[in-house]
Amino acid sequence: MQLFLAASTVLLLAAMPAYGQLADRSQPINIDADRVAVDDRNKVHVFEGNVVLTQGTLTLKGDKIVITQNTAGFYNGVATAQSGKLVTFRQKRVNDGTWIDGEAERIEYNNQIERAKLFNQGRIRNAGNMVRGQYIEYDIATESYFATDSPERSGAGKQSPEVRVTVTLQPKSNKTGPTDAKPR
Repeated sequence: MQLFLAASTVLLLAAMPAYGQLADRSQPINIDADRVAVDDRNKVHVFEGNVVLTQGTLTLKGDKIVITQNTAGFYNGVATAQSGKLVTFRQKRVNDGTWIDGEAERIEYNNQIERAKLFNQGRIRNAGNMVRGQYIEYDIATESYFATDSPERSGAGKQSPEVRVTVTLQPKSNKTGPTDAKPR
């Protein structure tokens, strides 16, 4: 059971890179699915059918989650959705209490290098800000991300208009209002 819970943590971390509640990591993990298959010899856990994984403020939903453990003891997780659907996650940010929401056709996480990858129709939203691309990669250690039209591209070359990266940044709210503004 502990291997099961430890392996499940992989997908939780995929959705919480630098944004998530630090306290979430110490919360119990709950996983609901229609089916689970465990291959303890090969260190593979497969959850299928309306999978809902929660830990603290984090919720991850997908149709299938596969978690594997390598020989060094590190975990890789892959969450996927059926055709026409997306894997989704939602979590409260620790620094400002806002919610971050994300989605993609596939989300992968490698806890050895602390990196999450969102593939195909990737989108991350927080407080009106949004990043959208066919490939979004988070580096948890540096709290940075990279978005492009595919994982093979480093930003060089021409991108087609259908798969360009889109970023929306909201202006900072000025709660006190302008002090120098004069009516015209």
